[in-house]
Amino acid sequence: MLNRFNAVTLILLFIFINTEMPAHSSEEKSGAEKTGFSKHFNGSFFAITEKGEFSIEILPDEEEYKIGRDVIGIVVHDRHDEDVEGADINITHEGMAEQPVVKDKGEGLYTAGKLNLREKGSWKLKITIKKKRLTDSATFVFPDVLNKRLPAGKYNPGNIR
Repeated sequence: MLNRFNAVTLILLFIFINTEMPAHSSEEKSGAEKTGFSKHFNGSFFAITEKGEFSIEILPDEEEYKIGRDVIGIVVHDRHDEDVEGADINITHEGMAEQPVVKDKGEGLYTAGKLNLREKGSWKLKITIKKKRLTDSATFVFPDVLNKRLPAGKYNPGNIR
């Protein structure tokens, strides 16, 4: 026969074992912390790359962003919404006379010279990001992007395609 102390201990043990405890694995935490990619500026162009590895934000206006004439700023974040530094960035579009010179300015900001985003007509600007073993790209279709500027905020891949 169980004494009163042992009976209470068994009941508490039973309740403890059968009670759902919240899981706190590192995998669940990282998923909960991920809220999407950040778009920082209202006047910029924004895209999430085709495979969802990076977000690309283009700062086109040398007056507002103080970058320089025929120079664009490119802000790159990874899928954890962290700055991407040291990436290889390739920029192409049909009819481009020469390859733009891309410079890493740190903290996820790159500049690309010899680019004129004010070209007339319909054309595509493709930006490819290579970082370690990841390669992904986004294409900006002009003049469409001029009319589809998203406000600053957080975006998930499924929300803007």
